[in-house]
Amino acid sequence: MSSPDIDRQAALDAEDLPPLADLQTWVAGVLSRHPGEARHELTIRFVDAEESRTLNRDYRDRDRPTNVLSFPFECPPTVPIPLLGDLVICHPVVVAEAEQQHKSLIDHYAHMVVHGTLHLLGYDHIEDDEAEVMEALERDILAGLGIADPYATPSPPPRDIDTEDERADA
Repeated sequence: MSSPDIDRQAALDAEDLPPLADLQTWVAGVLSRHPGEARHELTIRFVDAEESRTLNRDYRDRDRPTNVLSFPFECPPTVPIPLLGDLVICHPVVVAEAEQQHKSLIDHYAHMVVHGTLHLLGYDHIEDDEAEVMEALERDILAGLGIADPYATPSPPPRDIDTEDERADA
């Protein structure tokens, strides 16, 4: 398989957006698990909270920004276009989540791209059994990219107090 063809769009000024090479690596990690998949073109657009909120409201009836939205391209079967679809990633939400979850921003971005690309391929997590399949695949793909399990409970940051005083037998 050739490298994914990604149209990287930044609709906001942010210096910590992932570069095209990382996006290609992450999408290639997903597509490598789907060797029969002929679609390899997609757009990844980085947006602010307002654009994410508008799209989420208009397409999902949820009036709030969200981390990633996936818009699969539905091509007529007789038209051989390799377009997979579009991902819209809300930078402020991803930054906030990475901080809250004590994850590096680049690893969280990798997770959002893998997660969104799996949605473009038809995976979902509405039902528990679907979520288990999708999350296991995400873990496996990310591990292959050297990224820790995104669903593991993060360790709390180190504290500056002596924990001896908090033991039940103290």
